[in-house]
Amino acid sequence: MKDQLSLELGAETAAAAAETTVTATESAGWRDFVQLAKPGILFSNSITAFGGFWVASKWNIDWLLMIYTIVGTALVMASGCVLNNYLDREMDTKMARTQKRALVVGKVAPNTVLVYGIILGIIGLTVLWFGTNPMAALLGLIGLFAYVWIYTAWFKRTSVWSTFVGSFSGAIPPMIGYCAVHPDIDAGALILFGILFLWQPPHFWALGIRRMEEYRAAGFPLLPVVRGTYTTKISMVRYIVLLVPVSLLLYIYGYVGSIYFFAATAMGLYWAFLSLKGFKAEDEVAWAKKMFIFSINYLTLLFIIMVVNTI
Repeated sequence: MKDQLSLELGAETAAAAAETTVTATESAGWRDFVQLAKPGILFSNSITAFGGFWVASKWNIDWLLMIYTIVGTALVMASGCVLNNYLDREMDTKMARTQKRALVVGKVAPNTVLVYGIILGIIGLTVLWFGTNPMAALLGLIGLFAYVWIYTAWFKRTSVWSTFVGSFSGAIPPMIGYCAVHPDIDAGALILFGILFLWQPPHFWALGIRRMEEYRAAGFPLLPVVRGTYTTKISMVRYIVLLVPVSLLLYIYGYVGSIYFFAATAMGLYWAFLSLKGFKAEDEVAWAKKMFIFSINYLTLLFIIMVVNTI
């Protein structure tokens, strides 16, 4: 019996080793390089860059400028995501949702990913500099540096404040879009920055609660891991409550119309209500999933309505 069990275990181990070898030696395809750039993040942030561009343009659209803005911003963001993959490659082996990434399983060499990320950044900043204006390019450079070095390489590994710090770089895309049209950081640019800055922590902490044990195993000092879910929920409520009036400043300053005002108010208050329900949630993971999904829908709808109701 013991011999049979040993043989079975040996066979399973050999099969697993063979599978790992096949995976590691499998050549990377274009889809792997696309996934390294995190297309979901690129899509959602490109919407915010487009929204910033549209609000600044006030329906007087320079279509070629818009193309340069979106392409340049997307390439800079792609660079940050690829370099994030490069820096996090060892920690990603400890998390179920990242264990199958091309870099983690060995389909793409780390040096290839590093060069790929740098090239994307150079091309993106060049497009912004020559296709839009130096201010937009400078904002792209600041956002890229802050995301890769200050957030990913430093705070993400060492501090519970990592999400707060990361929110600065995450709030840059709509500013790039806005400043591509108006190369001055005025009220409109700052309001757009404020919306994205306040949106990110509750969005990411919802994911953090859902994947708390994975983040713990990987060694990320995320707020839910270090301080617990109750403290995290309080912090989420604070940001969402602040987000509601900040989002309405676009209406107060005359950038958008009343449709945006009522939609932003309703969506913001519902998100605040949903966050408060978390304190009585019996299933925190299910509640966090609802929060995460709603946060994505909130941001997407907010910027779509912002574009449609720009005045």
